[in-house]
Amino acid sequence: MSKYRSGSLGLFNGLLFVMSLNIAPLASAQEVIVLSGFDEITRWMKDENWWGEDQREEQLQVPRILIAGISPRWAIEASNLEVADKKELFYRAMLPMVLHANQLVLDRREKLRAISSALDSGKGMTAEELTSMRHLAKLLRIKGEDQLALLDATDAAWLGIMDTALYRLDIIPAGLVLGQAAYESGYGTSRFASQGNALFGQWTYGGNGLLPEQQRVDLGDHRIAAYEWPFDSVRAYFLNLNTHPAYEDFRRLRAEQRATAKQLNSMALADGLIAYSERGQAYVDTLKGIMRVNNLTIADDAVFRDEPLRFFLGAESPEQALELKAELARMRASGELEEIIERMRLD
Repeated sequence: MSKYRSGSLGLFNGLLFVMSLNIAPLASAQEVIVLSGFDEITRWMKDENWWGEDQREEQLQVPRILIAGISPRWAIEASNLEVADKKELFYRAMLPMVLHANQLVLDRREKLRAISSALDSGKGMTAEELTSMRHLAKLLRIKGEDQLALLDATDAAWLGIMDTALYRLDIIPAGLVLGQAAYESGYGTSRFASQGNALFGQWTYGGNGLLPEQQRVDLGDHRIAAYEWPFDSVRAYFLNLNTHPAYEDFRRLRAEQRATAKQLNSMALADGLIAYSERGQAYVDTLKGIMRVNNLTIADDAVFRDEPLRFFLGAESPEQALELKAELARMRASGELEEIIERMRLD
C-alpha cells in the first residue's frame, strides 16, 4: 500500500457510478454496454474474443472498452468464482484502462517533443502551449506556479523543463500496473475498491479518503484515496509514480531501459518500487511473484484494437440493466451525458 500520493481527490459518489459514469468521452454517441452477472459478462467477452487463452507468441489485441465503476457486489460474486475466473475478469477489465492511460502519456510526449523542437529552432510557444506547459510543469513537480509565471513563451529555461518533463512523463508497462492493481485491491474486492474505486492503495491526508480499519497513530491521519471513477485511480497512480520523490529509482530504471531497449520491461521496473510499501523488498518480491505466476508481462506490448471507444456499465440485476438502459437514453437526449463526458477527462 503506497504511502505516497500526488494530487487532490474527491470521495466516491456511490450512486453516480451506476447511472452516469461511463458514458462517452471522445465522441457524442459512444456505445454503453450494460450487463449484469458473471455469466452474462463472460458471454459478452467471449463474443468479443476477449476471454480465454491467448496465443503467447502473438501481440495482445485489446478492445477499447472502459469500465464505469466497481460494484460492491463484485466482492461477493468473486468469492463464489473459481480463482482463475476472478483473476481473468479483473485483468481483462483493467487492461484497457491501463492502455488508455499510456496512450494519453504518449500523446502528451509527442506534443512535448514538438514544442521542444520549435523552441530549439528559435520559435516561441503559442499562448495555448504556454498555458499547457505551465500546467504540466506544475503537475510534474518540476517548478512551482510562481516560478512558472515568470517564464514567457521564449524563455530558454523551457528547454530544461522540457527535458525533465520527458524524463518524468513516460508510460508504465501494463504488466506492472496490472500486478500492482491486483496486489493492492485484492483483484478489485477490497473495501477501498468497492467504496472508492481505489485500485492502488494510495494514501492521502487532510481528512479526505477512506479510513483504514487499523490506522496507525504514528503515521498521522492517513487515509486511502478515493475516486469518482476507476480511471481516476489509474490516472492518480500514473501521476504518483511519475512525480513523487519516493519513486525516483523507478524513473531512473525506466530511463535506462528507454535508452537501451526497444520495449520497457515490467518485471525489471518492479525493482524501483521498494518505497511503495513499508514491506520494502518483500513487497517487490511478492509483486514479481504475482506478475510471474499470472504471466502479466504479456501485456507489456499489448495494443488497442482499431475500433471506437466503448463503455461498460455493470448492473446489479437484469431488471436494473433495463432501467439503466432507459436512464442512459434519457440522459443522452437531455444532454446530461455531455456534461459527464467533460467531467471524466478521458482525453
